[in-house]
Amino acid sequence: MAEVAVTRPRHAFKFGLASGNAGVYIAFVVLLIALGFAAPRFFTVGNLTDVLRQAVPIAVIAFGATFVIGMRGIDLSVGSTLALTGLVTANLLVLGYPVPVACLAGLALGAFIGAINGLLITKIGITDFIATMAIMVVSRGVVMVYTQGIPITGASDPAFRMIGQSYLAGVPVPVVLTVIVFAAAFYLLYYTRFGRFVLSIGSNPDAARLVGIPTDKVKIAVYVLAGVLSAFAGIMLTSRLESAMPEAGQGYELDVIAAVVIGGTGLSGGRATLFGTVVGAVLMAVVRNGLNLLNVNTFWHQVVIGTIILVAVAADRFNRSRKM
Repeated sequence: MAEVAVTRPRHAFKFGLASGNAGVYIAFVVLLIALGFAAPRFFTVGNLTDVLRQAVPIAVIAFGATFVIGMRGIDLSVGSTLALTGLVTANLLVLGYPVPVACLAGLALGAFIGAINGLLITKIGITDFIATMAIMVVSRGVVMVYTQGIPITGASDPAFRMIGQSYLAGVPVPVVLTVIVFAAAFYLLYYTRFGRFVLSIGSNPDAARLVGIPTDKVKIAVYVLAGVLSAFAGIMLTSRLESAMPEAGQGYELDVIAAVVIGGTGLSGGRATLFGTVVGAVLMAVVRNGLNLLNVNTFWHQVVIGTIILVAVAADRFNRSRKM
């Protein structure tokens, strides 16, 4: 197989720090210090726990998006997938189905949505931006039609609540589950042939095809992975709220893209860092939490997030052009 400039497992930690750019980590530390002074409540245990809880769904979805973007793709349907799968899971619980059945149904639906995205892109030839945007709109529409904009409540089975509300050795279970997902994604990306295929396709799709990589199958598998992780995030969020909110996940696609790109995964593909994605996801949660603590009008939140995305993309382009 032709050599591709991808990360080797033994250098993964070093790569995770370097490719995110030192400026990102410095800015993160400066932001923490600034919020500590501007909002004294920021460094309280309760608030930091809230920040971690807020970061969990973005981080889990962003792990899947790291594969997608590292493959030179994009997935705008993640927020709607979270909402729809959370809705299905909650509805099955309200109807009396066992927790494992409801959760597996939600995960299966996430896989199905991901497969549809992958098939639209690989077999029909629709660009990833248009295909995933269409699925985003359709999925959100299904949620709104089914719920009529009214939350589905009653997903209060004790076993289900444990997923999003319980603690393990003083650590919120959602955080523990996120660490487990990170470890699995890390192994898959850096230690398996599948991960090398993903980054090879992102580096040069035509060369990857010529050396025998089944590009279509890999792309479909990556979108299925993104769908499953979006569903998993939806299940955890539904468990935490004990209900399925029709507006759940709105704007998540922006936070996810920002987290991945800020972390150092290039939009032009062939380069991905899960360590950086974790930092990016926490940073996005910190930004939103800080804006709330400072009583910034919610209308300005999207302005700030959009600006962060622009800066991150511009920095990525600058770094890549400088290395050429």
